[in-house]
Amino acid sequence: MSASNKQATPHLGGVLQNYIGGRFVDSGQHFANVNPVDGSEINKVSEATLSLVDEAVVAAKAALAGEWGQLSDNERSVLMHKVADGIEARFDEFVAAEMADTGKSLWQASNIDIPRGAANFRVFADLAKARSGECFKTDTADGQQALNYSVNKPLGVVAVIAPWNLPLLLLTWKLAPAMAVGNAVIAKPSEDTPATATLLAEVMHEAGVPAGAFNLVHGFGPNSAGEFLSQHSGIDAVTFTGESGTGSAIMKAAADNVKALSFELGGKNAAIIFDDADFEAAVAGTAKSVFTNGGQVCLCTERVYVQRSIFDKFVAALKEKAEALRIDWPEDASTDMGPLISHKHQQKVLSYYQLAKEEGATFITGGGVPSFGDKRDQGAFVEPTIITGLPETARCIKEEVFGPICHIAPFDTEAEAVAMANDSEYGLAATVWTTNLQRAHRVAPQMETGIVWVNTWYLRDLRTPFGGVKLSGIGREGGAHSLSFYSEPMNICIKLN
Repeated sequence: MSASNKQATPHLGGVLQNYIGGRFVDSGQHFANVNPVDGSEINKVSEATLSLVDEAVVAAKAALAGEWGQLSDNERSVLMHKVADGIEARFDEFVAAEMADTGKSLWQASNIDIPRGAANFRVFADLAKARSGECFKTDTADGQQALNYSVNKPLGVVAVIAPWNLPLLLLTWKLAPAMAVGNAVIAKPSEDTPATATLLAEVMHEAGVPAGAFNLVHGFGPNSAGEFLSQHSGIDAVTFTGESGTGSAIMKAAADNVKALSFELGGKNAAIIFDDADFEAAVAGTAKSVFTNGGQVCLCTERVYVQRSIFDKFVAALKEKAEALRIDWPEDASTDMGPLISHKHQQKVLSYYQLAKEEGATFITGGGVPSFGDKRDQGAFVEPTIITGLPETARCIKEEVFGPICHIAPFDTEAEAVAMANDSEYGLAATVWTTNLQRAHRVAPQMETGIVWVNTWYLRDLRTPFGGVKLSGIGREGGAHSLSFYSEPMNICIKLN
């Protein structure tokens, strides 16, 4: 369908549309957007066809050749700040849309997801505006000199494929730096969480972002928008956050056209709690790192290693924290944990609960589905769960669950704890809890991960490198690292006579 066949707005209560070349477009092919709290249908979503993806690529290239490509760093920065202002001006709408799509709590949507979505645009706009290039004066063989300096040029058209767990936050984490350095983008949010991306398209339009600089296509992965983007010869780079298996599929699809790739993938993150740790802080921090967003954060802890002298005390204390979590309606300000993202994901997590039983785990708490006696029984809830007793070779120790579950195991020596924490195909994040400064500095660099927290969790400076090793991804984002990925340095050499 041509972009001229459009509606003026996406109508969040009706059909969420694609946004291509400055216009909202309905493909005529729709799928349901389902509320995970009670299983009800929120709205319909327009699935982008291959021809619409083609149109988005054409629109993006036209923007690069036209108004968007001619803007200065300062002018792009001003627009990115307007986008941040636009998100905040419609803050309540974004919060409501994020909660409806994900079922996450009012506190989390209001205090983490939406504020970070706006902050990403401001931070990267300012970083891009302040960036400098290299410059060298070179002596030449003929006794004269040359001046070599670098300029940073955008990659071109960037496909941004975002996950469902932190929909706006992780979408803008990639969009903001990509656009701040001058790329045109085509965003594909998860099919499970399309609403805030559609609102963002409205904000981009209202802020005056030139047509084609930002495009939005809805759909799935295989034989849908995700695959169309990954394989498209007109796409210059693909950036993706999500499951390792999906990242592998995107890498294969992108290989023929040798696209630039940046992947932040899964994790099976470990926490090490030494017996000299601040016990209460370690318990509270670990509870947060295990159960935040129902365990549906790539940085969440699924493996907990506790020094044997405090093992039983720690297990009992974490059990108390888990059982005190309030699982309730997302709109309730006192709610700690909502549902999982979908019934499909609920079944995946429950299959791991069952696998843990079959592998011989001891269930300290949880392991099932809560009962409410109301519409929430049609939702995708699971109980926060703590298990012990599994060998390190068990599948539940090795495979990412992505739910509110952790396994706790004892250790005796520092070397043993480091070895167990590193014995994983994943390498995204780790936490270390100790009051021994020497131990903290000794253990943290030994972790085979992209980030290590000491005596905290989920504390981020947006200027620092972020990413994983092993199956947890390739590349680094954050600060100058993001700007470097989304741009290509070009050397200019001038002979000085």
